[in-house]
Amino acid sequence: MSSNKQNLAPMEKEVPSFAKRPLYVFDLPEELLSSLVSKQQHSQDEHGIVDPTETSSAKQTTNAEEIGSEETHDPETPKGSASCVLCNSRFPSFTTQRLHTRTDWHGYNLKQRMNGLRTVSEVEFEKLIDELDMSISGSEDESSEDDSDVTKNGILSTLLRKQAKIREGEDHDVAASDERRSNLKGSPIVHFSSLLLPSNTYLGIYKALFTEVDLEPTGLVSALRTKQLQPFRPVKNESLPASKLSGPKVFLCMIGGGHFAGMIVSLTPKIVKNAVGQDERQAIVLTHKTFHRYTTRRKQGGSQSANDASKGNAHSAGAGIRRHNETALEAEVRALLVAWKELIAGCDLLFVRATGVTNRKVLFGTGPDQVLRSNDPRVRGFPFSTRRATHGELMRAFVELTRAKIEMIEDVAPREEQKRETPKQVKDTKQSEITKEEQEALLHTSQIQALIRRSKAPGLVSYINNNSLSPNFVFHPSDTSGHRHAPTPLHLAASTNSAVIIQALLIKAKADPTIVNPDGKTAFELAGDRATRDAFRIARSELGESAWNWSKAHVSSPLTKVEAEERDRTEKAEEQKAESARRQSELQRLEQERGQESQVNKSSTSKTLGSLPVTAEDRREIDGRGLTPEMRAKLERERRARAAEERIKKLSGKS
Repeated sequence: MSSNKQNLAPMEKEVPSFAKRPLYVFDLPEELLSSLVSKQQHSQDEHGIVDPTETSSAKQTTNAEEIGSEETHDPETPKGSASCVLCNSRFPSFTTQRLHTRTDWHGYNLKQRMNGLRTVSEVEFEKLIDELDMSISGSEDESSEDDSDVTKNGILSTLLRKQAKIREGEDHDVAASDERRSNLKGSPIVHFSSLLLPSNTYLGIYKALFTEVDLEPTGLVSALRTKQLQPFRPVKNESLPASKLSGPKVFLCMIGGGHFAGMIVSLTPKIVKNAVGQDERQAIVLTHKTFHRYTTRRKQGGSQSANDASKGNAHSAGAGIRRHNETALEAEVRALLVAWKELIAGCDLLFVRATGVTNRKVLFGTGPDQVLRSNDPRVRGFPFSTRRATHGELMRAFVELTRAKIEMIEDVAPREEQKRETPKQVKDTKQSEITKEEQEALLHTSQIQALIRRSKAPGLVSYINNNSLSPNFVFHPSDTSGHRHAPTPLHLAASTNSAVIIQALLIKAKADPTIVNPDGKTAFELAGDRATRDAFRIARSELGESAWNWSKAHVSSPLTKVEAEERDRTEKAEEQKAESARRQSELQRLEQERGQESQVNKSSTSKTLGSLPVTAEDRREIDGRGLTPEMRAKLERERRARAAEERIKKLSGKS
């Protein structure tokens, strides 16, 4: 196991100090930000692609004498000749080459390479232009519009727009937008290189935080710099200033399985002190709300509406309740979105997860009061897996979206001919290289990871002991991205927020909390919530200070179980007290409104002769006035429960 530690630790010396703490995308260190270059642009420069937007200062570095000497070179001579690797062309001088980089042909090939498509020769490009002219002159309905496009945007822009329509169509749905975004190099993350980072180490940021225009290689860095925000350090007992409320914001919501969670967060980071007195960033949640309705068929899966659509309407009591709850959930979500309409309109990005046609209809349905629209360019999907729609899951998703990743990527770029000739040989070689020890390591890796993800703490400890494995077992193969982030069971348990597994590994299996992953992070630094961090602190309290170097493991001060439970009880009591006060004030307000309405009703009925008696249905409607949908639904459930009790009493009396 000592060899595994040695393999994980050396990376810590190479990674700079700012990369050892979480990096917030909208507040990156200035020294890192000033040295960033997009990996795509960096690779293009290495492959000889000339940037047509070369700065004037760079152009002035070549004087007249150098230009004169360049023009005397023979174009057939490779040495000293000017060429464009992208267009596969040679030129008599570098001046002619620079003029070539400003042509539509070179710009078209540059776009083709950025989109992973084949470049074209000059003859093929001229043929495309001729076909474009024929399509413009041959359509009487669209000729005026296309002619104006050519005049305004130029031939290249018009050609790219025509081809984009052919490839992608006119569908602006959020799923199609996310697919186009992920198709750029096939990864949801865009990478940046920096001289401050080690070799083959890059800064990764989710593409969903950028617009389609920002995703151009030359615009990524400038777009990232414009997104930087000044942190906000609040003063004690001071409310949030209006300038922070009106700053950049994002909207996040998830709906599925009868659960809905929505949240609007300010992108301006808030600086607060953590438990050890260090500054850390926290998100400013402007507003949030969660709903839950019983809409899913238990032990059978699927919503009631989906079952009705496939098999016809069911007539059971549970089916009726689920249909009613689906309608109620839709009304509640729509009412919330209408209430948040102004805040959502001021958000820069909208992250939405809606599983199924029914849930998408709730968010993106039609109507005059519709707030979210599927063709809104701000709408994004979550570029990673998400769990049940809760407020905690939304916070986890926000942290994941806005946290920059330090990743190591091996730049292996063999020629296309070699890729076509040797894939089978490479595959056979890899299969032959797998030894018996590696097969056992793969088996242990899959079994341990499954036990951790299912929170089977006793089974995990028994598996480690029965197979004589180290509690610091390194997952195999270690070069994959998932195992790089969480190479040991303790790292994986911390990254998945499994407090039970953490306590079992530290206290019973004696796992080492000081081991770092290749990014230089200990298991405690991967914890995503307070309960997970409390598990480390409780283990520190029970094992004692002499068990491990807890400072090296970056674990906060020790905490006993009694102290943690007492703190949770105090916080829960305060929340219940605040909720009780809110409900009491709400009831008082409703009583006042009800009293005023009853006086109005009495005065109106006293003046009306021969008025009809008030029915039970009218009484229920009067009692429900002024109540929120939640309180009205609770009142209706209580009435139904009392009616059911009365029926049961009558039946028991007859029997």
